[in-house]
Amino acid sequence: MSITRRILIAAGLAAGLLAAAPVSAAEAPKEIRIDWATYNPVSLILKDKKILEQEFAKDGITIRWVQSAGSNKALEFLNAGSLDFGSTAGAAALLGKINGNPIKSIYVYSRPEWTALVTRPETGIAKPADLKGKSVAVTRGTDPHIFLVRALAEAGLTEKDVKLVLLQHADGRLALQRGDVDAWAGLDPIMASAEVENGAKLFYRKPEANTWGILNTREEFAKDHPEIVARVIAGYEKARAIALADKATLTASLVAATKLPDTVIARQLERTELTHSRIGAAQRDSIVAAGLALQEAGVIKTDVDVRKTVADLIDERFGGAGQ
Repeated sequence: MSITRRILIAAGLAAGLLAAAPVSAAEAPKEIRIDWATYNPVSLILKDKKILEQEFAKDGITIRWVQSAGSNKALEFLNAGSLDFGSTAGAAALLGKINGNPIKSIYVYSRPEWTALVTRPETGIAKPADLKGKSVAVTRGTDPHIFLVRALAEAGLTEKDVKLVLLQHADGRLALQRGDVDAWAGLDPIMASAEVENGAKLFYRKPEANTWGILNTREEFAKDHPEIVARVIAGYEKARAIALADKATLTASLVAATKLPDTVIARQLERTELTHSRIGAAQRDSIVAAGLALQEAGVIKTDVDVRKTVADLIDERFGGAGQ
């Protein structure tokens, strides 16, 4: 199916869902708290175009935007009840669920290659096995962390074989740039900036080990306000259609949010596919594979039923127009 046709289908579905009956005043929350993140380009269009503000104005519901600096922060905010909708990687959502975070994964905002293992050209590091005894900056509980664990396992190593330096993504990039660490488990667009502007080397890439960009909501919110969840997803579909149809607008939103140049954003978008939205079998398989790999690596306890947890995590009720 052509991208143009997907856009038309997405826009049509969004229009249909947004025509749903307004939320009754007695049941409606006063505000919807939703995150935006530079690793979730569609969220920036959603925010900049005020799609949700326009949709929920008739209900007297305001929209509060909160920035998530990584999956770990989105999960933290969801668990604390300070977010109703948060952007994470699929495998990060699984770890949150295993750790008792009451969330449901409801929508796909991207199929990215947003993480890789990164170093400076002069370190001589060329493969995961070379990380033994080296210092690696990483943000625990995120897709880059999970990617690192899986890469180490494939090389016959564990986290105990390296010196983890726990930093948020932006600080990890700076630590690598300054020479404070030997490598970094990177995340776009910060990783693209390090690559384009500082000559950083992506020495280990494996696109299929990047788990999907997933939108999550709190279980309680989905139970109490399913109609709001459907309308938020419909708003996301409108934003996704704009992102697919108008790359200049998408680029401008990312440049404004990240303060990074067009060349860096272009590199991020080269690795970001936005033609998917419906959550289902593909995402379930990817998250299960990541979970089983983490279990084998000792990150997830052996008594955890990964497949059952993933089945409980993913909620397909709310749909989406994409694949």
